[in-house]
Amino acid sequence: MTVIYNQGVQIYFEERGAGAPVILGHSFLCSGKMWREQVPALAAKFRVINPDLRGHGRSGQVARPFTLDDALSDAIAVLDELGIARAIWCGLSIGGMVALRAALVHGDRVAGLVLLGTDAGRETTRRKLKYHAMGAGARVLGLRPFLGSITRLMFGTTTRRENAPLVAEWRTQFAGVHVPSALRCLEALVRRDSLLNRLHEIGVPTLVLVGEEDRSLPVALSRRIHNRLHDSTFGVISTAGHLSPLERPAQVTDAILGFLTAHAH
Repeated sequence: MTVIYNQGVQIYFEERGAGAPVILGHSFLCSGKMWREQVPALAAKFRVINPDLRGHGRSGQVARPFTLDDALSDAIAVLDELGIARAIWCGLSIGGMVALRAALVHGDRVAGLVLLGTDAGRETTRRKLKYHAMGAGARVLGLRPFLGSITRLMFGTTTRRENAPLVAEWRTQFAGVHVPSALRCLEALVRRDSLLNRLHEIGVPTLVLVGEEDRSLPVALSRRIHNRLHDSTFGVISTAGHLSPLERPAQVTDAILGFLTAHAH
């Protein structure tokens, strides 16, 4: 098991392959396991770094509040541990939010971006209220009563209809998340600042992807990012929801590989 400690928190990561480095960032309530369909193909040509977000997967539980900047600090600490000065950052949802902040705060560490189903804006008031209500319930009851809502946010209609085993597997994953850590991560998401007026500062090539059926962070939010970047390519993953790398793995893998082949050096 490969771990480092940053800000007193254990951060677990895996490393595979050789070549130009790529660091992955998974979604809220998931882990690096979310990229299981992509890692073998990427690692055949590139050096793939796959950390678990603090409070998720095999990283340490979180005892106090944190921000997306703290999550960024964890990723930078992993790269430092491996002696990697510059990488392409590939992130979905909160992973994409961290990657955007890396490009703005540590631009010299970012060779390119792959952003999947993410947002550069603040959380809406309506969703803040919804998430605070869910959080209050989860503190008392755990996540199980909310698994139906979580599943609908994470998986598209097509996947829920046609791939019940995948949905059931990840419902179990969501149910096993450490609730206090998840709630601190949710608070970091809810309190995030907007980067919309700074996206023009990002000059690296970027691939923006989003699931056609993403209810969590819909297509319009990814298109907004694409429209504000200087060097961006936009794509929609058909019949996929928020977790497009799991729902439509071949489409996502092919899109990422095409971008990396063109831009990773």
